[in-house]
Amino acid sequence: MKSKIKNGYFDKYGGAYVPEMLVHALREIESEFEKAKKDKKFQTEFQELLRSFSGRPTPLIYAKNLTKHFGGAKLYLKNEGANHTGAHKITHCIGQALIAKRLGKKELIAETGAGQHGVATATVAAKFGLKCKIFMGEVDIARQRPNVFWMEQLGAKVISVSSGSKTLKDAVNEALKYWMANSDESYYVIGSVLGPHPYPLMNRTFQSVIGQEIKKQIKQKEHKLPDFVIACVGGGSNAIGAFHEFIKNKKVRLIGVEAGGTGKKLGQNASRKENGSLGIFQGYKSLFLQTEEGHIAPTHSVAAGLDYPGMGPELAELYKNKKMELSSALDREAIEAFKLTTKHEGIIPALESAHALAHAYKVLPKLAHNKIVVVNISGRGDKDLFNVARSLNDKEFKKFLAEEIKRYEK
Repeated sequence: MKSKIKNGYFDKYGGAYVPEMLVHALREIESEFEKAKKDKKFQTEFQELLRSFSGRPTPLIYAKNLTKHFGGAKLYLKNEGANHTGAHKITHCIGQALIAKRLGKKELIAETGAGQHGVATATVAAKFGLKCKIFMGEVDIARQRPNVFWMEQLGAKVISVSSGSKTLKDAVNEALKYWMANSDESYYVIGSVLGPHPYPLMNRTFQSVIGQEIKKQIKQKEHKLPDFVIACVGGGSNAIGAFHEFIKNKKVRLIGVEAGGTGKKLGQNASRKENGSLGIFQGYKSLFLQTEEGHIAPTHSVAAGLDYPGMGPELAELYKNKKMELSSALDREAIEAFKLTTKHEGIIPALESAHALAHAYKVLPKLAHNKIVVVNISGRGDKDLFNVARSLNDKEFKKFLAEEIKRYEK
């Protein structure tokens, strides 16, 4: 059975735990979203923007070289990096921007970790003539500088967050504070299937196009459904987007891959499977990484988009009810998967997606040749240039940067 939402909850996960001053804003969004779902004009405009602006459908690519390399199951890559702005994020940003326009809002605000959601939000703000503010942790700004540059070129104001761990969770906190003070004019474009209701449901609805496309494309190519669909899980928008179409089919194994970081101890990773427990944070109830005292624990991942302590409530429900499996990949495994995919298939995956690939590369050789594995490539790796170069200790790139700094200062 598919996940069922009741009163804003997927089983016991979800809800809207927010200050009273945000209740009206959330109800306003929920009401408009419900109207939009039934509005043929809205649906037509949304689908047309996906085709003509975002570039959907994205390709499902048979990874012939890697299939041969591993000698097991057939591997297909759903390349969400082919979307305008380079990731799946543009899809729910378009949907939410249309909702914001219907509500008469003048400004879009958003949080971002890897920067892809920030770029996508800034892009749709420019497209629809809206002001834009992006909240981003100081640490993430440093490691995702190219995306910060593009957000600013798109007209967005990027606000550096220096509190806490200076990463995604802290950016969300600051965005929520700003929204509380400016909800009449501003619309908060939450970047994943998390946060208070109706955001998890709304973003899953928009992102479910991924799984719908996978189903249609794999049937055209193989005349059957895949045996596995694998996706990385931070908050989980790309994962639930890829999974949702297959939840009711027990023959399709759904595997979410978390950030294994550098080890299994709390603070070394962002794996809710390893250390997660039920909690309430940033407006919703789900599985979170927490200290013994009940505080949100520090996290780590080489991929900024996975460096987050919680997961979307629908994914938590799927995992706890054994409709989805969870695994993890270490930083070094993700880097190796990144290198392998780039060299064998000419696809440069985001480091987030490289976690899903790392898990796939473990299981592929163990599977029969007639099995089919689909990995969702949530985004492309352009944004990770500096992180990858640092991880690989690329001396030529380091030399180039030093020379470029000298040229820049002249």
